[in-house]
Amino acid sequence: MTVEPLARPVGRAGLDRRQVHAVAACYFVASFAALGLPPYLTEILPGLGDHDGHWAGLLYIVPTVFTALGAPLWGRLADRFGQKRLLLRAQLGLTASFLLAGAADSLPAFTLALVLQGFLGGTFSATNGYLASALDGSRLSRALTLMQGSARAALVAAPILVGALSPWIDPHRQYLVMALLPLTAAVMLGFLPEPTRPAAARTAEGTARTDPPGPLKLLYTFEFAFVFATIISFPYLITLVQQRLPGVNGTVAGLLFALPHLVYLIAAGRVHSLVEARPGTGLALGFALVALGLAGHAPAHSLLTFALTRVVLGLGMTLGLVCLAVLTAEAARGRAPGRMFGTRETVSKCGAVAAGLAAALANGSGGPAAPVVTGTAAALAAALLALLTRRSPR
Repeated sequence: MTVEPLARPVGRAGLDRRQVHAVAACYFVASFAALGLPPYLTEILPGLGDHDGHWAGLLYIVPTVFTALGAPLWGRLADRFGQKRLLLRAQLGLTASFLLAGAADSLPAFTLALVLQGFLGGTFSATNGYLASALDGSRLSRALTLMQGSARAALVAAPILVGALSPWIDPHRQYLVMALLPLTAAVMLGFLPEPTRPAAARTAEGTARTDPPGPLKLLYTFEFAFVFATIISFPYLITLVQQRLPGVNGTVAGLLFALPHLVYLIAAGRVHSLVEARPGTGLALGFALVALGLAGHAPAHSLLTFALTRVVLGLGMTLGLVCLAVLTAEAARGRAPGRMFGTRETVSKCGAVAAGLAAALANGSGGPAAPVVTGTAAALAAALLALLTRRSPR
């Protein structure tokens, strides 16, 4: 993914392009265990006493739930004590929780490690809060777009790496190895500055706290709806692929799963340039494409049509994520970044948990195609709302 150069730093308040890319690299390496190991829970749990892996579904969302619970607290502390300190805390929290997970010898101990991973982690909101304390406007929205690219790249690469290492290192013990990644990220972040917002921004920030919270609710509504509509197709997608395309091998199924994320990596930079001036319209179009892509999953019975629906979903996902980054950067002006991004993280994680629960219920009643139908309805409703409220959610 390519992103246009960011503006040069102004005094102590900015980060240059090299520093922003360093922050993105730190988030990428720290995400590997968090994103790459959960798909292997069904292989990890039998060694901890859960022989049939019955708890895999619940444990999959445990870190997400506790990230949602902890994000507002860490965000407020970041505004008080400094964004860099709390970002370092998040990286070191991941390090400690991964070490505990890798050393756990029972299901309760492993569950506790996942709870701590969620509560002590939260690197995405901490990273965004750090960037928002140094950048604003177009520079911030481009940086947020880059962070999403970092997350998508990790989502694609991490399960592949874990699978490649599995013949030599049991996935459970890979947590011990992966703990080195957030620790390395913390060391790298130690060399970056603690951004200081200009006096004018701090003054505006102080007055903004008295503003009514209503306008931000629209941004959070779109965040929740977007996460819900896109993630609801994840849990049972491989099952749906195998049902629609009998005989397809695991590599092809994995590529179909990754295709929307690859579209984001290729197109996000260019899309940002196209929608920066009209993010509300772009968001409405993004939701509409997500709905179209999800709707195409159910009747797709060939590899070509299934791949095309995944590309359409990827285009919608790219438009949605980039437009949300632009709208978030606009909403962040004059607001305490830790508190705002902490709340946004909570909303996002709640959307992911709701999507997982809805997918399970829909699959139980209507099979693996039912979750994409539910996601289609949610995306269409959100597209209509975005079309009717095409303005900055300030």
